Amino acid sequence: SSGGSRVVVKGPDDKSSVAFRMDDKGEVKCIKFSLGNKILAVQRTTKSVDFTNFIPDYPHLEFSHECKTKNASILGFCWTNWNEIVFVTDQGIEFYQVLPDKRTLKLLKSQSINVNWYMYCPETAVLLLSTTVQGNVLQPFAFKTATMSKMSKFEIELPAVSHTLSLDCSYDQLYVMYLKHHSRTTNSPGAEVVLYHLPREGTCRKTHVLKLNTTGKFALNVVDNLVVVHHQSSQSSLIYDIKLRELDGALNVHQPVLPAQSINPYKIHLTGPAAAPSQAPVPCELYSSSWSVFQPDIIISASEGYLWYLQVKLQPTLNLLQDKGKLMDFLLRRRDCKMVILSVCSQMLTEGDKGNLSVVATVFDKLNQVYKEYLDAEQAYTVAMESGPSRSSTSYKRPVRTQAVIDQSDMYTHVLSDFTEKKHKVIIAVLMEYIRSLNQFQIPVQHYLYELVIKTLVQHNLFYMLHQFLQYHVLSDSKPLACLLLSLESTYPPAHQLSLDMLKRLSTANDEIVEVLLSKQQVLGALRFIRSVGAHDNVSARKFLDAARQTDDTMLFYTIFRFFEQRNMRLRGNPGFNQGEHCEEHVAYFKQVFGENALMKQAMA
Repeated sequence: SSGGSRVVVKGPDDKSSVAFRMDDKGEVKCIKFSLGNKILAVQRTTKSVDFTNFIPDYPHLEFSHECKTKNASILGFCWTNWNEIVFVTDQGIEFYQVLPDKRTLKLLKSQSINVNWYMYCPETAVLLLSTTVQGNVLQPFAFKTATMSKMSKFEIELPAVSHTLSLDCSYDQLYVMYLKHHSRTTNSPGAEVVLYHLPREGTCRKTHVLKLNTTGKFALNVVDNLVVVHHQSSQSSLIYDIKLRELDGALNVHQPVLPAQSINPYKIHLTGPAAAPSQAPVPCELYSSSWSVFQPDIIISASEGYLWYLQVKLQPTLNLLQDKGKLMDFLLRRRDCKMVILSVCSQMLTEGDKGNLSVVATVFDKLNQVYKEYLDAEQAYTVAMESGPSRSSTSYKRPVRTQAVIDQSDMYTHVLSDFTEKKHKVIIAVLMEYIRSLNQFQIPVQHYLYELVIKTLVQHNLFYMLHQFLQYHVLSDSKPLACLLLSLESTYPPAHQLSLDMLKRLSTANDEIVEVLLSKQQVLGALRFIRSVGAHDNVSARKFLDAARQTDDTMLFYTIFRFFEQRNMRLRGNPGFNQGEHCEEHVAYFKQVFGENALMKQAMA
């Protein structure tokens, strides 16, 4: 209308929407905003590109730039930064800096090369050009602020056409993914996707082959480092993880990780004047021929006017992948994996794998390997930071704790403490298996895991096993563990001595051991301990009398009071307490409860 067009730019959410009017100057071949929607570039001819500033406080005026190579045709362009752009022509590439204030472009670098077609990966800022007459030689270029570098060129198999290739990242590595259709001349049972690894430096090599085991129309996405291959006729998608490998010579040949799955159905709520208020949502047509797939994880339905992000739901994999070791390898590499991994562990311990401790051991080892790697990285970072600024410490980044790090508190809270299996032998076997795995990776075992073992043993009266575990140091010494053993004395009398032995082995200061015992109201135990180490002549009487009073056990108080009277008599020949010992209130209490006559009398000379 009125010689112009209204353009609406929509992103995944309404916040990134932009709307503007554009003069009608001919058919638009290509239209793209630079990063941050700062500058708009529009290609209408094969000779030039038009630019408009969208930067606040800059004049909203259009300016144009022609490609510098004579007789060249512009195939398209790619923004590599908010103000840097590369023109791709049939005769090479031209890398420019856009100067919005001067409304002009400055040539940074150019390269003459025969170009059939191109593709660009925004994640890595790598441009891939198809060259030579046959089109099977690919020349990549890498872009970084104001610089363009030529990478090693490489050959791929024929026919090399743009719709059979995509440029994607998986596990932070860039790959050219080539869809190789079924060939009648070979015995191959179906199409395959060949992955060429494209390093920043060095040569590009064919590294992975994904076996599709079928023929037809395919499209590729990469989601959460997984290569997802959509198959139109079967309306299903195949999922591949290139880190799960089956070596076939120098190549890694991959089968799908899971059975073929269909994308989750989606219903569209009709809007507009034609839609009745009560009209039910309409199912979206999946795997439609009008779908356009963009890297890494975008699907656009042109007929329905929808843009989707593809996501992987991890929970259903629990029942799709029976091999628990393989399932764990798969889940540990996913972004939002923690709760799914913990539910796998819970399911494994409460359902079918009860009798198979080797499966449990495998899973624990896989989890603890990742846990240990994180702990080591965290420690190395701490050491580097403590050593002060140096050339080496500046290269250290604080390790990111991913969801794959399942620590002991996660395992205790979500799996082991909820593990209410009737057969105590299984509980103990699983707990000991987890402790074995932690020890194998030299991860210090938290005391609450040992406490869980002890409580389970006591609950089922397995005192002989508890004694053996402690005797052979299966349960490592710790102060909290010693305290727990002390509290078991009434149930299992030898626990008292086991606890004291443990405290002595820990070389804990005697007064600290006494404090621990008194805090647990083990007043007689504390007194026995102090006598066993020959320190009973020097301890504070008041500390013990305070603790005895707090128990509300008058006979216990009587015993403790009488002990210190006897000590006073032995040391000073007088049962009374010195003024400096501050025991007056306890003497008064003793008289109140037991009467003055109960006090010891001083021995007559």
